[in-house]
This record gives sequence, structure tokens and C-alpha cells, in this order.
Amino acid sequence: MMLVFIMLYKLGDSFAANMSTPFLLKIGFTQTDIGAIQGGMGLIATIVGTLAGGALMSRWGINRSLWIFGGFQAISNFAYFSLAQVGQNYTGLVVTINIENFCGGMGTAAFLAFFMSLCNSRFSATQFALLSSLMAVSRDILVAPSGAIAEATGWPLFFLISIAAAIPGLLLLPVFAPWNGE
Repeated sequence: MMLVFIMLYKLGDSFAANMSTPFLLKIGFTQTDIGAIQGGMGLIATIVGTLAGGALMSRWGINRSLWIFGGFQAISNFAYFSLAQVGQNYTGLVVTINIENFCGGMGTAAFLAFFMSLCNSRFSATQFALLSSLMAVSRDILVAPSGAIAEATGWPLFFLISIAAAIPGLLLLPVFAPWNGE
């Protein structure tokens, strides 16, 4: 069950991230627009989110951070949903990318700390590498049908589905990261 949790925790975030560039191109942004925002401001938002997540996690603990940041990751997909409703809007693009990357950075900080807490110090490098690879299953394999889903449902509904895809991982939090556990 722990392995299932690891695969599902960031699934909703991975669904949205996997289709973000095709979505942005489809609604009229250029590759230059997307690259400038994702590679510039988006990268900064990810770094700031990761640092903020680490700082907050030191106060709240790993378990509570997994709950809060996992919720933020899921809710942040509403930014893409909103952009799908509005269409090509540069302010919307900047806000969406920054929200998504900031929340994703926070979630990643807590999730990687959770991985480290699972590792035995004698085998930490190997175990961390295996856990990280397992996390990549959701990012690379489980999201494979996302293009077909987006095409079949349309962009607004697809991003609502990406929010729903986050729920199974969040529902496993009481088992693997109880709120009062740390």
C-alpha cells in the first residue's frame, strides 16, 4: 500500500503538468511565451515554493505538510481550469504558472522529506533512488492517457479530472502520514 501511496500522491499534479504545454499552445500562446514564463518565473516560483515548503515543514512536521501541501497541489489545478475558461490571457498565464509551480514545489519538498524519513541510513542512497523512481511512475506512466482524456473531455473538464486524480493519494494520507503522527 505504501508503494501505491507513493505513486498516487502527486498524480493530480502530474496530470496537469503533463498537458500544460499542449494546453497553452492550443489556447494560443506561443512556445516563446510558454518558455519565458515556465522557464523564468515558473522556475523561480518552484524554487520559492520548495524553500517555503521546507521552512513551513520544519514547523509543522512532514505529515501535516503532506496534508496541507497535497491539498494545495490539488487546488492549484483550478488555476488551469480558470485559464481554460478565460482562454489566452497573459496575466492568467503568469498567475497560473506561478500558482502551480509554487504549490508543486511545496508538495515536492514534503514528499521528498517523507521519502528520506522512510530510508534506512545504511541504504539511504539506494532506497531514495528506488522511491524516487517509483514516484516517477505516476509522472511518466500513469499520466500517459492524459492526452486522450483531454481530447475526449475538453480542457476545462480535463483540469477538473486532474483535481479528482489527486484525491486517491490524499485519501491514503491518514494511513501513511497521520495528521498527529509528527
